[in-house]
Amino acid sequence: MCDICVMNAVKDKMLSRRGFFKSAAAAGAAAAVGSSMTGTAAMAGGHNSVTDMTHTLDADFPTYFGESQFSMESKFNFAEHHFNLNQFTVNEHTGTHIDAPLHFSADGKSVDEIPVSNLIAPLCVIDIAARAAEDADTMVTPDDIKAWIAANGEIPANACVAMHSGWAAHVASDKFRGFDGELQHYPGFHVEAAKMLMEETGATSIGVDTLSLDHGMSADFATHYAWLPSGRFGIENLANLDKVPAAGATLIVGAPKHRGGTGGPARIFAMV
Repeated sequence: MCDICVMNAVKDKMLSRRGFFKSAAAAGAAAAVGSSMTGTAAMAGGHNSVTDMTHTLDADFPTYFGESQFSMESKFNFAEHHFNLNQFTVNEHTGTHIDAPLHFSADGKSVDEIPVSNLIAPLCVIDIAARAAEDADTMVTPDDIKAWIAANGEIPANACVAMHSGWAAHVASDKFRGFDGELQHYPGFHVEAAKMLMEETGATSIGVDTLSLDHGMSADFATHYAWLPSGRFGIENLANLDKVPAAGATLIVGAPKHRGGTGGPARIFAMV
């Protein structure tokens, strides 16, 4: 079908559907009021609010390599074509995103193969922000995990254990990448902390509010190589970890599902 035929067909459908949506608006508004009064099923299950854990992605979002990894181009616009459509190009590991096991293994699960049951997880937040404010190269250690357990109880099965370093506040500045001309500087997980989680807990994912699961100075990606080949996944560049409790929230990971992917940008939120 030619482009003009497509555009005319879309326009006709929009006009014919306009009456339907007008007639449905009142019913929709009433339903919305009703749902706000009673709560959704998930909220009725003990959650009272939702927190967005995702940074907005654009061409200026900082990256590990220091170069832009996202671009977007308008292909159709409303003024000319009566609908909007953009085409974007993105590196899988850009913005708030997933690291699938395949990212650091020869034959690990790709992002589309991560079990959906692992994408809904109890969220455990380990707060090292005060330490990170004094030392950009600090890491989550086994002692931090032990302290979290002492304060909050055992780490639940299928948990996502996330590092809150306070780094999300620096996302619009050069400090987020912390590049000194030779090395990057920001917190991450120590490999021994990752191994402890693997050996002593049922955690299936770890998350950070920085560019990498490993701290910025890492030259060997020890945490990536320990964690991802085990079949577990990681989340990088989380936002708003300071707005959720240390324990009790449920993380919802809207992972992409492209075949053979090593990861990809994701919409992630926490139900509290």
